[in-house]
Amino acid sequence: MEVPATGAAIPAPKKPDWLKVTLPTGDTYLTLKSRLKALGLHTVCEEARCPNLGECWASGTATLMLLGDVCTRGCRFCAVKSGNPQGVLDSDEPSKSAAVCEALSLRYVVLTSVDRDDLPDSGAAHFARTVKEIKARVPGIVVETLTGDFQGKLKDITTMLASGVDVFAHNIETVERLQRRVRDVRATYKQSLEVLARGRKLREGVVTKSSVMLGLGETEAEVSQTLRDLRSNGVGIVTLGQYLRPTLKHLPVKEYVTPERFEWYAEEARALGFDYVASGPLVRSSYKAAELFMLKRIAGDNTVARHDRDLSRLRSLGRASLPVLE
Repeated sequence: MEVPATGAAIPAPKKPDWLKVTLPTGDTYLTLKSRLKALGLHTVCEEARCPNLGECWASGTATLMLLGDVCTRGCRFCAVKSGNPQGVLDSDEPSKSAAVCEALSLRYVVLTSVDRDDLPDSGAAHFARTVKEIKARVPGIVVETLTGDFQGKLKDITTMLASGVDVFAHNIETVERLQRRVRDVRATYKQSLEVLARGRKLREGVVTKSSVMLGLGETEAEVSQTLRDLRSNGVGIVTLGQYLRPTLKHLPVKEYVTPERFEWYAEEARALGFDYVASGPLVRSSYKAAELFMLKRIAGDNTVARHDRDLSRLRSLGRASLPVLE
C-alpha cells in the first residue's frame, strides 16, 4: 500500500474547504438545546465545540456530558473549562439523562464526562448509575460511555463495566511522543492503553473504542504505531479526526491532514483487524457512522430500522414532536 505524499503543512489560520461546516439551525436543534438547558444538562457537543453539532442535533442525537462542566484537568487541546468542582455533583443527573433518552426515543446514546479527580472514585459510581437508569427507562437502548482514565484504578474501572455499558470508550488522543505536550500530566499513553485493556478483560462481550487526533505534529510512523498499540490491547473500534484549535490559548494546528491521507490511515487500521474504523477530517469520538455500526452489531437490523424511523419522525414533526420532559 503506497503512502500518499504529505506535502507542505497548510498554515493553521487558513482552513481548507473540507473543514467548512454549516452553522447549527432548525427546530429539532433548538428544541434539544432548550430542553437540555432547562434540565441543567451539558453536552460535549457544545462544551468541546464539535464541528458536527449542527448535523447531529438536527437528527435528534447528542452526546451527554456527565459530572458537570468543569474538568479537574487541563489538556491543551480541549475547550472544556478547567477548575476544581470541589466534590459537587447533581444527584438528579442520572434520572434527567434517562428522561432525555426516553423523550428522544433514542436507541443509541453516548455518555461522556469531564475528569473528576476531586472525587474518590473519579465519578465512576455516578457514571454507572446513569447507565443503569437509562437502561431501566429505555429498554433495548445501546449505551456507549466515553470515560476518563479513572486514574488507572481497577476498582473504578470495574464499577464502570459492571453498569451494563455496551461500548466502553477511552481516548488515547495522540501519539506517545506528544502525550505530555497535548494532554494533562496526569494522563499518560501507557495508562490509557491499560484502561482499555482492562475494560476488555473485565466483561466478556463489551466493545472497546478509542480515538486519535491528527494534525498536532505526529508522523506517519507514529500514527501507525498508535494503531498497532490500540489493536494489540483489544480495542475494537477506532476513530481518527483532525485536531481543530478551539481558541488561541490552545495548541496550534501543525497540519491540516487531507481526506486522502485519512483514508490511507483507515485502510491501515482495517488491515490491522479493527471491527470498525471511522477516519476523516470531521470525524470525532462520538460519530454517527460508528454508532450505527454498533446498533447493527449489538441490537440488530430491526432496531436500526426503528431508530431511523424515529429520527425521521423527529425531523418531520420538528419542535412539537418532542414530549415535555419532567
